[in-house]
Amino acid sequence: MEFFDAIRGRHSVREFKQRPVSKEIVEVMVDAGRLASTARNLQPWHFVGSLDKRILIQVSELAPNAAFCKDASAIVAIFSDDTKYYLEDCCAATQNILLAAHALGLGGCWVAGDKKDYCDKIKEMFKVPKDKKLVSIVVVGHPVDNIQKTPKKHLKEMMHWEKW
Repeated sequence: MEFFDAIRGRHSVREFKQRPVSKEIVEVMVDAGRLASTARNLQPWHFVGSLDKRILIQVSELAPNAAFCKDASAIVAIFSDDTKYYLEDCCAATQNILLAAHALGLGGCWVAGDKKDYCDKIKEMFKVPKDKKLVSIVVVGHPVDNIQKTPKKHLKEMMHWEKW
């Protein structure tokens, strides 16, 4: 898939076909995440992937805004060391993972993690050290057909040159 096609075509997907995603495909997506830009090249991220349906259901029960996770094929939780720019770094990694999922023909959705009530429970579930921060969860699967894309505002509404 061409770069700009991936960016223009990617959108949040919360409805999935009941088809598996392979561990190898998840690793390709996470590899794209690990290649993201990072402040001072600290690369503070850690990724926990799961294909286990019981885990997906448990995440859907813990995170109210991730109820659709139970119907997905895989998740990747993005954790970080506690660095000055952990949020920026791991958000860049999260976006790369989502773009990779789309380029591979999958659908995905970004579920917030940072400072959410369920962070500690997700860390416990994955046996993540207490000093790590949950930044995001990427929910992935094969999208159902005919998903409606949410329209984006036009560039002219967003971009200003030289002054507002």
